[in-house]
Amino acid sequence: MSPYDRETDTTTITGSAGNAARTEHAGKPGKPGKSSEIAAEQEYLSLLYAKLDEERELASRRLTETLRQSGGTPQAAAEREAATALHSDRLAQLNSVEQGLCFGRLDFQPGYDGDSPLHIGRVGLFDDSDDYAPLLIDWRAPAARPFYLATAASPEGVRRRRHIRTLSRRVVGIDDEILDLSQAEGNDDLGLAGEAALLAALERRRTGEMSDIVATIQAEQDRIIRADPGGVLVVQGGPGTGKTAVALHRAAYLLYTYRRQLTSRGVLVVGPNSTFLRYIGQVLPSLGETGVLLATVGELFPGLAATGTDTPEAAGIKGRLVLADVLAQAVRDCQRVPDDVLEVPAEEGTLTLDRATCERARERARRTLRPHNVARRVFVDRMLDELAAQAAANLEASAAEGVPDIPLADGEVAADDVLDARDRATIRQELAEDKAVWSALNALWPKLSPQELLADLLTSPERLDSAAAGLLSADERAALLRAPGSWWTPADVPLLDELAELLGEDDTEARAERARREREERAYAEGVLHVLEQDEEIIDEEVLRVRDVLDAELLAERQERSSALTAAQRAARDRTWTFGHVIVDEAQELSEMDWRLLMRRCPSRSMTVVGDVAQTGSAAGTSAWGDVLGRYVEDRWRLRELTVNYRTPAEIMDVAARVLAEIDPALRAPTSVRETGVPPWSLRLGAGELPGRLPGLVDEELRAVDGGTVAVVCAERLRDTLADALAGHQATTEDDNPRVSVLGVDRAKGLEFDSVLVVAPDEIVACSARGRNDLYVALTRATKRLGIVHTGAELPALAGAHERRPAPG
Repeated sequence: MSPYDRETDTTTITGSAGNAARTEHAGKPGKPGKSSEIAAEQEYLSLLYAKLDEERELASRRLTETLRQSGGTPQAAAEREAATALHSDRLAQLNSVEQGLCFGRLDFQPGYDGDSPLHIGRVGLFDDSDDYAPLLIDWRAPAARPFYLATAASPEGVRRRRHIRTLSRRVVGIDDEILDLSQAEGNDDLGLAGEAALLAALERRRTGEMSDIVATIQAEQDRIIRADPGGVLVVQGGPGTGKTAVALHRAAYLLYTYRRQLTSRGVLVVGPNSTFLRYIGQVLPSLGETGVLLATVGELFPGLAATGTDTPEAAGIKGRLVLADVLAQAVRDCQRVPDDVLEVPAEEGTLTLDRATCERARERARRTLRPHNVARRVFVDRMLDELAAQAAANLEASAAEGVPDIPLADGEVAADDVLDARDRATIRQELAEDKAVWSALNALWPKLSPQELLADLLTSPERLDSAAAGLLSADERAALLRAPGSWWTPADVPLLDELAELLGEDDTEARAERARREREERAYAEGVLHVLEQDEEIIDEEVLRVRDVLDAELLAERQERSSALTAAQRAARDRTWTFGHVIVDEAQELSEMDWRLLMRRCPSRSMTVVGDVAQTGSAAGTSAWGDVLGRYVEDRWRLRELTVNYRTPAEIMDVAARVLAEIDPALRAPTSVRETGVPPWSLRLGAGELPGRLPGLVDEELRAVDGGTVAVVCAERLRDTLADALAGHQATTEDDNPRVSVLGVDRAKGLEFDSVLVVAPDEIVACSARGRNDLYVALTRATKRLGIVHTGAELPALAGAHERRPAPG
């Protein structure tokens, strides 16, 4: 009998999550069978790590061997680059799964097809036998799915589900669930799998970085993670339901299952701010995926840093779809015609462009429906044709001056024009190179960049009035104006992206210059080769080696390819890149213009949209998914809901639920899976007392969470004052993440902390158009403890909802 077939001797019945399963605690001291079970799992875990080390060494050796290769045909070079990328990716994946390599095991019922035990982990490992038998099943593989979905009522052939807890390469505990149909009359309707492992994970101290949930994914989460990638999937869930974790694990699952389709195009994960992206930054690498681009909307315009801040009013206006019409009109305003006649100085004399001629050329260019900078060439061509015709007529008239008018003899035919087609082409070319002519044409139809046009629009009352008349009110236009030289803001980025589409890029000159350089490089390479081939002292092998290095065709191909860059890295440099799948977290905060940008990045509409409309804080955000998605996919989007709150204890959620009822009585708070026995507390302080008392309150919370994290969440206008008061409390955890954070609600969104102090909740409500939504967010960031510090009027929803501390004596 295999050591993995032994049962533990002691079993306890738990109220486990709808499975009504029997849970065996093989990891508790004193339990019979503990030592043998852990020893058996330790033996197998050591085997897995030995295989992991072997795979790492093999991938490293193959990578080194590939990098040492050189020469050969272009096809051989391309194959080297592909092999380099393959071995590099494999090595990165194997290095990323060092911690928590194996976390589960499935034992199947007798006679079940494929009834050998399966160990579940972060990556797939196989033995060296001819049948390539699995040693460890990747959690994303179909064979691993019963680990997340099997219940006592629907065991899917599973007899026992084991959760294996490890520390580094050591097994430290085991929790077993026996899926026994005789116990199927459950007493818990949450449907939790692996309750002991789940609660242990939830009770861990927060470090300032998000952890993956791969070992504790629940059934409702798993169904979303593994949903088909086609179309738009909306994941609606209240605070603490694991929306972000589900979204990230879905990214990892899609890359595993649809790797061929997604590797070349990449996956984009959009978050609300840089703090949030740092918080989630290690999740995908820990799951073995490093080829995903994480970005905010404000980072999706390459080469631009959106570090400025808009007023809430300006940000709200910039997010409205009407801005697309404003920008389109701003572009049209740059396509000018003269009031009467435009005089153009040239070597051939002063030339003129009248209004009617310019209007005809402008209309012809607009009818092409090309972007402004591309259509400009049509306009310029017509203008050059007109100017060249005038210049030619002037030259012919000048040449005819002083020539006597001699009557034609019988049978004679009048001579053709003095200037032939070649002469006229030369005149046109000279005009095209004349700086005065180009200056005049640029005044009528300038070549523009998005940054140039938007900066002019937002700093010029006249330009903005012209573009926005009838679209924005005078007050709205005034709210958009800012001082010249202002920093770009995140709300500017969708506008810049819109302008980039409207303006386009005329790369004719760039392509011509690139072709010229390639011709010069080829000529130089061929010249060097010719010299080498004439030198009898250089042997043929050396000539061939140099030919390989200098061959012009190969040189161009090598320049074009970049094997070191992943799809995500290439996408970060290319505004026009379209992704295979886009995941949007905190999606309720996105404006209409944000959505317009993201839909350009994903023309396939393969998207996962994650959020909670009850937490919308932005004035430009949404309160209904259909409002933002309908114009792009009509009603062809799917809604999935997460209903279980894993983060927020029931005591804290009771307080938050009162605020949620004020937002919308029809909304229901998610059900918390645990209680901590620690009720929220409140304290009233005078506004002047707050800075002096806050450090002591934070110290108390730090002691209470014993090495965990504490956040002070407040209205944005108080943030700097409170941060100054806590300047000496920026202690860090072992991984250098701050134990104490002071955050406005916008920055706190999506994050979680062991303890949270919500300061001046009345200010939070007053400082935002959706203040109660912001307060709901602030109250639901805590995983263990919540304190509420009042400095003003107490909100009705918070009255009597928590223990009160005595005011300072």
